[in-house]
Amino acid sequence: MHEVIYKIRRFQPGVDPAPHWESYRIPRSPGMTVLEGLWRVKETKEPGLAWRASCRMGVCGSCGMMINGSPRLACNTQLSELGEGPVTVAPLPNFDILRDLVPDLRPMFDAHRFVMPFLIRKDGKADPEGELMQTAEELERYLQFSYCIKCGCCMAACPTYATDPVYSGPMPLAQAHRYDSDSRDEGFHERREILSGGAGPWRCHYAGECSRVCPKGVDPAKAIQLMKQDLFLDALGMGRRRRAAPLAGLPDGVSRREGIPEAPPKTV
Repeated sequence: MHEVIYKIRRFQPGVDPAPHWESYRIPRSPGMTVLEGLWRVKETKEPGLAWRASCRMGVCGSCGMMINGSPRLACNTQLSELGEGPVTVAPLPNFDILRDLVPDLRPMFDAHRFVMPFLIRKDGKADPEGELMQTAEELERYLQFSYCIKCGCCMAACPTYATDPVYSGPMPLAQAHRYDSDSRDEGFHERREILSGGAGPWRCHYAGECSRVCPKGVDPAKAIQLMKQDLFLDALGMGRRRRAAPLAGLPDGVSRREGIPEAPPKTV
């Protein structure tokens, strides 16, 4: 039977002084994914090994990790794609490690929440008379950005996010642009106050790695460049007409900013 060597970076805070590598040799079967291999390691070699996974179908985004040096989804990556050598598995970089292959993604979701990733309406709710209709062209403006599954692979690949403690990163910015581009949304001017500062798109160097590694084919780098264009045209008074909107989808008397940090926290 063919075998494969898994080289896994292990770390348990409070127990291990530093992350370290451990190797495991397991049987290799046709069509085997990296995630299936991790389960075999856990079941036969190391029951304490920790990682995140859920759907096993490339939908939930839970199993994002560094596989042979690149951010990937473990459930969508077959061993046959990686060749015959060892499979190296590590947690996504640019995040603290909770344990083994489990990164602390809270800073990413804090930054996501910070850009208000929801429809903001002047009427304070969805169209009270029925659906909010869109043309095919209006849908096309934001559709690809809505495919994001929040796996964190783009954040792990971004060199700016790795070194800048203020920058929001490609996932939150792409999602901000997704709503700014939605014809049903009227919250551009509210998000503009956030996106015009250091947390916004201006620190992006357009390395493009975020788009290259996205497992769903989303193009965050494009979203960030389009966001720069929108902000620039708006500053010149040449942007498309947008109206400041009141609170949307919140109970009376509750601020939209309640519980939202003043800046997205991140540990570098």
